[in-house]
Amino acid sequence: MVGRRFLQTPSAEAYLEPVASHPGITCLSLNRPKAKNAISLRLLKEFRECLDSVQSDNRVRVLIVRSSTPGAFCAGADLIERRTMSTAQVDKFLSDLRAALGTLENLPVPTIAAIDGPALGGGLELGLACDLRVAGHAVAKIGLPETRLGIIPGAGGTQRITRLLGLSKAKNLIFTARALNAQEALDYGVVDYLSSPHSSAYDRALQLAQEIGANAPLALKAAKQAISRAPELGLESGLDFERAAYEPLLKSKDRTEALEAFRQKRAPVFTGE
Repeated sequence: MVGRRFLQTPSAEAYLEPVASHPGITCLSLNRPKAKNAISLRLLKEFRECLDSVQSDNRVRVLIVRSSTPGAFCAGADLIERRTMSTAQVDKFLSDLRAALGTLENLPVPTIAAIDGPALGGGLELGLACDLRVAGHAVAKIGLPETRLGIIPGAGGTQRITRLLGLSKAKNLIFTARALNAQEALDYGVVDYLSSPHSSAYDRALQLAQEIGANAPLALKAAKQAISRAPELGLESGLDFERAAYEPLLKSKDRTEALEAFRQKRAPVFTGE
């Protein structure tokens, strides 16, 4: 039975939606089209609820974060709402946003950001918390403009962009506050793929999700865990961690299925067991 939060409601600002044509792939859709999906208190609350649902749902093999409407992704924090908030409310918002993006980053399944419109400030920080990023070919604004607004990225931008790009490129983007277009973001390494001129970032993300989702779920989870730990471990400790993640897979049903499928020269059918 499909969980309650997997169902779209007209008023939801963030909701989960399984892709019916591709079992195992689910979209987490941002749904504030008039505000270009700026992160409001309500959107953040519903976003966190969606992530909690994904964490406990073994049917989800790949998660795509996208806009519910074409030509958008996430324009960052809702600055109009921000002006009405007290200092305590702002502090709680930032703590909750940090926690949400940490949860997104640490989901056991691969995650893809489908950037079909501006990804600025907190919007790009949301994308950086995903494993992979796909930009629509015509997207013109991808960046961290906070220094132009008198602040710095406050939801992981200084940390995740540096881990992704290195010190020099991270400083360049944040010091200048410049917005990249899609091709520049690809060249810079901020995004991993561009859509073709006649398709959307979501279309390309769905294709990528299919490629990923065809592989063994337990192996994908183990691979993500081992890769994510690599930057914080020395080589020998990392190799030990990799071995610890590898060993249980040898006894899995999916490993047996993969070997049998190879012998029979057919595609494997993985169950995540």
